[in-house]
Amino acid sequence: MYNVFMGIRRALVLFFTFIILCTPCFAIKIGLQTHVNKTFIGASTQAQIINCDTNKLIFVMEKMKGYEFKPYKKVIAIKVDGEWKKINASKIVIKPEPNGFVSVKRKWYRGHFKVINDGMGLTVMNDIELEKYLQGVVPSEMPSSWQHEAHKAQAIAARSYAIANMGKRSKYGYDLKDTPEDQAYGGASAETRQTNDAVTETAGIVIVCQGKIVPAYYSASAGGQTRTGGQVWSSDLPFLKSVPSFDDGIKKNGHGVGMSQYGANNLAKRGYNAYQIIKYFYANTKFARIKPEYYK
Repeated sequence: MYNVFMGIRRALVLFFTFIILCTPCFAIKIGLQTHVNKTFIGASTQAQIINCDTNKLIFVMEKMKGYEFKPYKKVIAIKVDGEWKKINASKIVIKPEPNGFVSVKRKWYRGHFKVINDGMGLTVMNDIELEKYLQGVVPSEMPSSWQHEAHKAQAIAARSYAIANMGKRSKYGYDLKDTPEDQAYGGASAETRQTNDAVTETAGIVIVCQGKIVPAYYSASAGGQTRTGGQVWSSDLPFLKSVPSFDDGIKKNGHGVGMSQYGANNLAKRGYNAYQIIKYFYANTKFARIKPEYYK
């Protein structure tokens, strides 16, 4: 254990080179509901409903008023003042006013929303800037009361995972789910000042191995020792090694591959910064910063 800590301490003097990447990841689509027979959507401001195919305005939603949507044959229907009205579109976008929020599943979200009737039900997705998405991920994946450097490490890992998995759920029309199956995402309702600061302070920073952004796997706890990719999945990956997870006494929760979130918090308590935490849990990696025009 002494040698492990000495290895991390030596990382204090390392100079990390930030490669500038040009990855088009300015926005991400997060699936909130898939093939449902109805959904309820509202907005904090007036919100336009726009036909995706024609880009024409269909309807203006009143602020702070909920509307029910359901599939109707090949299009979408909306309930207005107790009456159902057919929307002559199978794909719509809901756009609130600037700085407005949209409510779905009893949570507030930033960005725009897309609703699709693909014949199997309604699919509802949040089309949002990557960094705003991360503001809803970090506090959903890690308690907001934890160490700030652990939050920053979580932001970097979550950003890397999201970019590396763009298009993972493309058969549904979006990139990732809003659950721990991909990454837990609670929208603006989950945000805190501390976790938002962690996202801002690491803006655009990702983890790279062999020139590629890595899918930075993580779990709540590894039960004392992380596992390699080959121990859990079909093959090993060069950035996933088995190391002491610094979460002794915490029951294993999750696949145990990559960063232990409890371990990250314990290391932060010992004075290690986010970059040292990342370098410890992800072997053979470097840091890169995506060009601002792509992540803003």
